[in-house]
Amino acid sequence: MRMVDVIQKKRNGKELTKEEINFFIEGYTIGEIPDYQASALMMAIYFNGMKSNETATLTQAMVESGETIDLSAIEGHKVDKHSTGGVGDKTTFIVGPLVASVGVPVAKMSGRGLGHTGGTLDKLESIKGFHIEMTKEEFVNNVNTHKLSVAGQTGNLAPADKKLYALRDVTATVDSIPLIAGSIMSKKLASGADGIVLDVKTGSGAFMKKLEDSESLAREMVNIGNNLGRNTVAVISDMNQPLGFEVGNANEVREACQVLQGENIEDLRLLSLELASHMTVLAGAFEDFDSAYKTLEQNLQNGKAFESFRTLVKAQGGDVSVIDDLTKLPQSKYHIEVTAEQDGYVSEIDAESIGVAAMYLGAGRATKDDQINHGVGITLKKKVGDQVTKGEVLVVLHSDDEEPTNSIEKINEAYSLSKEVREKHQLIYKVIN
Repeated sequence: MRMVDVIQKKRNGKELTKEEINFFIEGYTIGEIPDYQASALMMAIYFNGMKSNETATLTQAMVESGETIDLSAIEGHKVDKHSTGGVGDKTTFIVGPLVASVGVPVAKMSGRGLGHTGGTLDKLESIKGFHIEMTKEEFVNNVNTHKLSVAGQTGNLAPADKKLYALRDVTATVDSIPLIAGSIMSKKLASGADGIVLDVKTGSGAFMKKLEDSESLAREMVNIGNNLGRNTVAVISDMNQPLGFEVGNANEVREACQVLQGENIEDLRLLSLELASHMTVLAGAFEDFDSAYKTLEQNLQNGKAFESFRTLVKAQGGDVSVIDDLTKLPQSKYHIEVTAEQDGYVSEIDAESIGVAAMYLGAGRATKDDQINHGVGITLKKKVGDQVTKGEVLVVLHSDDEEPTNSIEKINEAYSLSKEVREKHQLIYKVIN
């Protein structure tokens, strides 16, 4: 078999066989197929797409290119959640404890963030003493004992995806739905969960800006998961403004704890309940979504979900007093108010600009070697649909720089005011299962 023939076949819009896809992934992973031929195939896929069975085969080949995590020693039906990324997205800290509170095991393998804020692991490390490095035996024991554990990704998961993503990033082939879907799902499938709930974001702060593109990506990923034997559900949710009111690291953990303690931060609470309900239904803990939602909502109010989070923190070496007294979380030196320049209603908040403003403060990484500042971040005081008067506070910047000029400029770019009231964005657009 020759790589040039595989490239030509896809260039001409034909379907690749399992043997051809495996030949490519195996050869590229070990270095026998050069970057220039892999680039040519990526571009052919970008223009001609792939059928669902092709994408599933590509994903499986990427899974098999490296190690897979065997979680068979964990008792019960294991479920996982994945978000395609957003600004202020701290649902993991609510969803995991919620699901664990009804006895469903959540074995969460997460990474660090590269972008506007830290990743799940970075945010958890805002809690003094919390450690995410552990042996597989410790990880499995924590899940079996407490129904919840969060650890750093270990091993060589889907190395073909790592190589291909780096190549796509420099050859303008990142935004291909089959390639995005295969990239996300290869890592999820290699991580060993039995069921997967996907939170697919749409809007200004999402990778997919248009609803139709988000839906296409969601359907592709659900097809991959189900074709490869994992029950998969996708929830398409709004990212036209940050989720909740906090963007950063320690302040996002604080906001998640507030929801776990019963506070009604509406969009964050509702999305977390939606995702957790689908996860528990996939695991067989409830017969239907409505009964799951009702029980999980009760567990937010009666303290069971918060107690699950406390147990997670204690089990992984964290100082529980930090989440009992949220003022002990890291804080910045300065708190700088950015105010409205006119009267009106908030009509738009560009979530991506808010995220960039947070990164300028030090909440995220521009490169993988950058250090996260856990104490800095942004608190939104006004969201879409809110009325404001000139001089009223739109956001508070939590900064270690007394004059964070770049962040202030991005905040001013992010907010749009109008004379007419704007309806709030729909939070959940569609569920695909």
